[in-house]
Amino acid sequence: MPLSATYRVENGQLIGARQIASPNYNQRPESAEIQLIVVHNISLPPSQFGGGYIEQFFQNQLDWSLHPYFQTIEGMQVSAHLLILRTGEVIQFVNFHDRAWHAGRSSYLAQVECNDYSIGIELEGSDDLPFEEIQYQALAKITAVLQQSYPKIQQHIAGHSDIARGRKTDPGSFFQWPYFRQLLNAKKM
Repeated sequence: MPLSATYRVENGQLIGARQIASPNYNQRPESAEIQLIVVHNISLPPSQFGGGYIEQFFQNQLDWSLHPYFQTIEGMQVSAHLLILRTGEVIQFVNFHDRAWHAGRSSYLAQVECNDYSIGIELEGSDDLPFEEIQYQALAKITAVLQQSYPKIQQHIAGHSDIARGRKTDPGSFFQWPYFRQLLNAKKM
């Protein structure tokens, strides 16, 4: 979706994003409040972009025989609330009211099970390649909207590597945190 896209949250749905339902979610615990955004990266196969494989993976429709790497993730059931493609298009797979399966075993500020209280945003990318400018722009725009809708988020934005230390490395060293925060601060003004 182009940068001119306008986003807003209605009933847990990001209006302005393309909607593709993933079956890989469940209810958040009753007492859970959204208070964290987790930034990830994903590419299927690794460091290759396009092809719709991520969307298929999140819908449990990936043909495992298409690539040797796919066989190493066969049977995994994974999702995220949002995916930002390298074109800047934003896809929502799971309603924000529900728990997407993106973080796994995790902890943030001594609170475990981040899936319970976080929104997972995947960037189409990898640990070993820079992200696209349009992805930073979309991420900043969406994060600002999410912070308005879920005020407890505010400065609670972490990488997957921050909440699953030693187990995960994404979004990786090519993700420019200072630049992203600069863009986010400009969106709030």
